[in-house]
Amino acid sequence: MIGWLDCTSGVAGDMLLGALVDVGVPLESVQAAVDALTPEQIRLSAEEVRRGGLRATRVNVETAASTTRRTWADIRALLDAGELDDDVRASATTAFARLAEAEARVHGVAPDGVHFHEVGALDAIADVVGVAAGFAVLGLDALQASPIALGSGSVRTEHGTLPVPPPAVVELLRGVPTFGGDATDELATPTGAALLTTFATAWGAQPAMTVRRQGVGAGGRDLAGRPNVVRLLLGDPAPTPATTLVLEANVDDMDPRLWPSVLARMLDAGASDAWLVPIVMKKGRPAHTLSVLVDRDSVEAVRRTFFTETTTIGLRETVVDKRALERADRTVEVDGHLVRVKTATLDGVVVNAQPEYDDVVAAAATTGRPVKAVLADATAAARAAGLAP
Repeated sequence: MIGWLDCTSGVAGDMLLGALVDVGVPLESVQAAVDALTPEQIRLSAEEVRRGGLRATRVNVETAASTTRRTWADIRALLDAGELDDDVRASATTAFARLAEAEARVHGVAPDGVHFHEVGALDAIADVVGVAAGFAVLGLDALQASPIALGSGSVRTEHGTLPVPPPAVVELLRGVPTFGGDATDELATPTGAALLTTFATAWGAQPAMTVRRQGVGAGGRDLAGRPNVVRLLLGDPAPTPATTLVLEANVDDMDPRLWPSVLARMLDAGASDAWLVPIVMKKGRPAHTLSVLVDRDSVEAVRRTFFTETTTIGLRETVVDKRALERADRTVEVDGHLVRVKTATLDGVVVNAQPEYDDVVAAAATTGRPVKAVLADATAAARAAGLAP
């Protein structure tokens, strides 16, 4: 099963947690992981809310009064000591480490000494460990995320008023596709960014998939003009059709006696077809266009053959659709020699049949008969055997 996260309205830890619960992760599993980590009491509850007209699940985090301020080193000690599943511990540790390292870079301190709200607050601990437990329950093979909306304006933090996106969010989302959008709000939080970059394995639009479930997680506010939610789609990857490419090059400076061997080398490298077209280039120069049809799996070998066997220094590559009839090899006998016959069927009916030319030539050489006569006999034998239309 694969997943896709729609972060076009931003991302935060509580939104991800809500999406996981909404898609079917038992809240009890999340609560158990949180209980295994913190000495203080943290109670999770889920409720159905509306955000921008959409139904969504909001996971509320209720904590006991606490004045404890923890550093990244303190959180790491809790993670090491907590009775957590290994995969939950590992992913939660990775997310907290990303968060601490980002804050350390933007504030110019050592990661272990980072002492700030995003690492130490109980609700952040609940979000990170809860999301880690939720994804462990799902056991996804891959998770892709959309480009992330960041918002604009400013936000008040323990460090004062900071621009949106905050520096830590920018640091966490280096190399990830993001956009500001028209919202004058903070849409992506440091905790959300740390979690997203921990679990997402690719970025972009929804992949080809058969959707089975959809979860919608709500943020704490109902923003004007947009639903403050993260959507999580789960499903099966759609079968990927074989990709066929046409590779082409115009060649005007090669000895034409080399072309037969070039075409043979292309087929040996994995091309399904290769052909030449004579052309006239600028200044009246005669040339040839070499075209090769190849599947994605063999394209690198064929590409290399272009550069090693011809004088071209560049290629054109085009993805094309290919439709092929079902094919099979049969044999007929001509003058005591076996000749293969390639057949092609449409809806179970043979519509084309062609004797293998190399076999025809070999039979003609052995018998001393003209090639055209052997070819005619092979075609007639195929028709008599019901192999040809």
